[in-house]
Amino acid sequence: MSQIPNLENAPINLTEIRTRAQTELLNILRDIKGDKCLVIDPKLSGALSLLVQSSELKENGAELRHLTAEPIQTERTKVVFLVRAQPDLMRFICSTIHNDTSKGLHREYYLYFVPRRLVSCENVLAEEKVRELLNIGEFALYTLPLDEDVISFELDLTEKESLVEGDETAVWNIAKAIHNLEFSCGVIPNVRAKGKGAARVADILTRMQTEESVNTSNMGIPLPEINTLVLLDREVDMITPMLTQLTYEGLIDEFLGVKNGAVELDASIMGNQQEGKKAKVPLNSSDKLFRETRDLNFEVVVQVLRQKATSMKQDYTEISTNTQTVSELKDFVKKLNSLPEMTRHINLAQHLTTFTSKSVFAERLDMEQTLVEAQSYDICFDYIEELLCKQEPLEKVLRLLILFSITNSGLPKKHFDYLRQVVHIERELLISYGPEHINTLDSLEKAGLLRKQDSRGNWLTIKRALQLLVEDTDTTNPNDISYVFSGYAPLSIRLVQHAIRSGWLHLSMSSFPRRSLEEILKLLPGPQLETKRGGFSSIPSYDTLPGSLNSSEKLANGRRDLVLVVFVGGVTFAEISALRFLSSQEGMAYDLIIGITKVVNGRTLIETFISDWDK
Repeated sequence: MSQIPNLENAPINLTEIRTRAQTELLNILRDIKGDKCLVIDPKLSGALSLLVQSSELKENGAELRHLTAEPIQTERTKVVFLVRAQPDLMRFICSTIHNDTSKGLHREYYLYFVPRRLVSCENVLAEEKVRELLNIGEFALYTLPLDEDVISFELDLTEKESLVEGDETAVWNIAKAIHNLEFSCGVIPNVRAKGKGAARVADILTRMQTEESVNTSNMGIPLPEINTLVLLDREVDMITPMLTQLTYEGLIDEFLGVKNGAVELDASIMGNQQEGKKAKVPLNSSDKLFRETRDLNFEVVVQVLRQKATSMKQDYTEISTNTQTVSELKDFVKKLNSLPEMTRHINLAQHLTTFTSKSVFAERLDMEQTLVEAQSYDICFDYIEELLCKQEPLEKVLRLLILFSITNSGLPKKHFDYLRQVVHIERELLISYGPEHINTLDSLEKAGLLRKQDSRGNWLTIKRALQLLVEDTDTTNPNDISYVFSGYAPLSIRLVQHAIRSGWLHLSMSSFPRRSLEEILKLLPGPQLETKRGGFSSIPSYDTLPGSLNSSEKLANGRRDLVLVVFVGGVTFAEISALRFLSSQEGMAYDLIIGITKVVNGRTLIETFISDWDK
């Protein structure tokens, strides 16, 4: 099964977007005649696997290498670097060129920045005196379809760049990606943004439309394909990614790590007996069984797989013992064609249960639930202290500490001081963590994720007003997004739910009538805004649009109205599942397209705050 997803059922023409990127990349290679060595940034290798097959690279004379600190080993006389615009990668390139020069090797060097070149990077090349040896261009890969309803902007460190370093390169790239999308889909008239980074994207997007206007039809202003853009900054909800995801795809990411729509694991797990071999398993909607199960709570997935396996076994017994018609045989053969998918997911699910069946998994879920409920903080900190003493991975400890800090409006002084002492001084933990993690803690403090308690918190008000904790959640037949965490509704998706229904302003909430949603939003980090743009001030937003909750009308072409939901700073698979659940509900007459900087979980998000020196 190909890792490149089938996009035929996408609500907008994502196939065209992917084809343009494929064509641009292959044209870069074709324009450099003859054999060449394509040296790629390792962080781009997954993205390229979603665009082109390795055979296509070979057909265009390219052998593949990854850029590292070590000099490139190749016999080719032409070297093509394809990298993100980061200074440390420029130094790797300089090192390779200096090594070639010292050996008297003469090559042609080409450098393509993804998605755009930066002066700061070219300055590094100039300082190292290699700038004049390079032919420099850009591979403008701003948008990459991951699946039929998910597009990625392929940005790795967005949250740390925004919250800690104040770097706006990422938010500019997000705005550019959305603006490029508008050249295919029309200007998006309604914009709702919450959070510092999200508001900056909205501002930059408006400026881009002024400076490089999306052309309108000579027949008048066309109705845009996408009616509303919802921008949500990760800083608004840092609780959700710190919790353990309980959907099938979410758990795969938690324990095995999903990268660019695939998971790589020991081949023995998938039934291959070749010892030491790795198997790469694509995970996208081209796999019909995965499409059916990926957004389900994992305990339900096990039941579904068991039922399907039992049904297939019964069919096999009947076909073996009874005379069947040709039509019945044909139906059975169709079922057999799904056997590889069945085997693949039974193996994956069985492997996941080796993690979920352990008592430590249940204990952690209980502790996360206690923190979200804002109860028994002393018991929670005792548990965290126990993890420290057991020298558990720092990312596991920090996930709980961040949950503790956010839900409790900071760590009480005694706990905060103890934490810093443990990480820096306690002799028995120096081997495990070390004093160098001062950088990690400083970054988390600067981002507001770990701080000393200085005021009464707002979490109780927020969770009650937005009904984030739902008792007796039915994970088998869910009626609320809370099923993705078995009782906790992701704050981020609750906000999106209200943004789509009626907007964020002027809405009184029946569950907490003394406060409007606008008041609740003010308790969360960052500014919020709602605006109309692009000359579409007369086009209604979702409170009156024929795609609101109270209508099942469709557009003239038979498709439902579209909302683009963009997460600035990463999104979890559980949140994506919750959005798909919303879109699938009866009466929800709109389709959702999800734009992400990257897929994250608590571990990968925390890792972006840990400097290379710390690692």
